[in-house]
Amino acid sequence: MSALVLPASLPVVEKFGPTLQGEGPSAGRLALFLRLGGCNLTCSWCDTPYSWDGKRFDLRKEITRVPVVDLAEWAAEHPHAIIVLTGGETLLHQGTDAWRSWMAVLRHTTRRVEIETNGTITPKPVSLGVPRLSFNVSPKLENSGVAEDRRIIPDALEAFADLSHRDRARFKFVATGPDDLEEIAALVERFHIPPHAVWVMPEGTTGERTIDVARSLAEHVIGHNWNLSMRQHVLLWPGERNR
Repeated sequence: MSALVLPASLPVVEKFGPTLQGEGPSAGRLALFLRLGGCNLTCSWCDTPYSWDGKRFDLRKEITRVPVVDLAEWAAEHPHAIIVLTGGETLLHQGTDAWRSWMAVLRHTTRRVEIETNGTITPKPVSLGVPRLSFNVSPKLENSGVAEDRRIIPDALEAFADLSHRDRARFKFVATGPDDLEEIAALVERFHIPPHAVWVMPEGTTGERTIDVARSLAEHVIGHNWNLSMRQHVLLWPGERNR
């Protein structure tokens, strides 16, 4: 392993697995999760505020610098699981030496890598250079409580939309009910996102809430030729971290 990798470290909130990917097109797949700290948005319904909200959580305790070499060894111990990078907002870190080191490690893996992002930061070549890496892009809607000019960044979404036509990005929208679908449709049309790359996921932190919202969305989603994602980790392990 190169000297570049050894000293570099990422701000890790938690790493866990093998578990199951709970959301989106890879739902149900065996997965390792690496959650990085920090976010550039403040969604009202965020289910991982401990990764970024310093007003409610002591981020000095929640976030630990972990050497990339340790992350590489951890991932190597579980060769059958896909690797999911999540947050917070993962792409906040793509300009760092640690991110470049981590991408260098992942370039040599034979398995699938997924980066979960809110779609406000354009991916850099260092991230795009990992052959089996794709993006799960989750643009935030008005229901997030975040101002539109912070959550909808056209240049970034255009880049991800282009990647979606090459099967390197999928869009996952969190909906609180059918009223949100018009806003999703407007974004899909504006950025020319192919329907097969659109996933709508019910907002909910309990199984009951998730199922109720999903039932209200299902027929509408089918009518738009989109996909519906459940939240399997919420249904299986409600309220549990590291799942």
